[in-house]
Amino acid sequence: MRDLRKNDETRTIKFTKDFTKHALGSVLVEFGDTRVITTASVEIGKPKWMDKDENKGWITAEYSLLPSAPNTRCQRERTKISGRTQEIQRLIGRSLRACVDLNKIPDLTFTVDADVIQADGGTRTASICGGFLALRTAIEKLIADGTLKENPIIEPIAAISAGIYNGEVLLDLDYKEDSAAQVDSNVVLTKSGKIIEFQTTAEGEPYDRTQMNEIFDVAQKGIKKIIEMYDFV
Repeated sequence: MRDLRKNDETRTIKFTKDFTKHALGSVLVEFGDTRVITTASVEIGKPKWMDKDENKGWITAEYSLLPSAPNTRCQRERTKISGRTQEIQRLIGRSLRACVDLNKIPDLTFTVDADVIQADGGTRTASICGGFLALRTAIEKLIADGTLKENPIIEPIAAISAGIYNGEVLLDLDYKEDSAAQVDSNVVLTKSGKIIEFQTTAEGEPYDRTQMNEIFDVAQKGIKKIIEMYDFV
């Protein structure tokens, strides 16, 4: 057991809807001491690279770590984003596209922004959860004003981190655990349990199939809890 929670317990999770004034959808997501402001905006039109005759829309994401978010100040990414940031943006974007029927948002481009204001582990998975809720809020408003004819969301998604720390499988690692983990995982699932992302990396010695299954099972338990929380946001 670590601190005040069991190995298969999440940190305290909280979602605050309509956190900002101007975004079509916005959510402050908190996983323990990790805090991310997620917003969803929409523009008429689709990316230039998309076939103009293709009758569907697009969802993309941008991720940013504010300089004072980590325990030591990081540089702003003004002109060139890092490989880590690109990786996280792509993960958020493809996770959100996986839960939406793009044919039901024709000629619309949604941009989900995730701005980390305080980092203590699990920022990318928190961004996906908050991003989904911000996107859901934006879609609900577009349905209400008649811009969208039907709900394009296929089913909810959620994400969480897991890993092996001091030889034990843990759920929802904080920074202290994540930075010293023997195995680090990020899992993204749909409500029905379909896999969008199951990225698991050994940081030192290899791990076996039994441990991999245990990591997935504990992550699935955490994701189920998170999706159940969505009904109250």
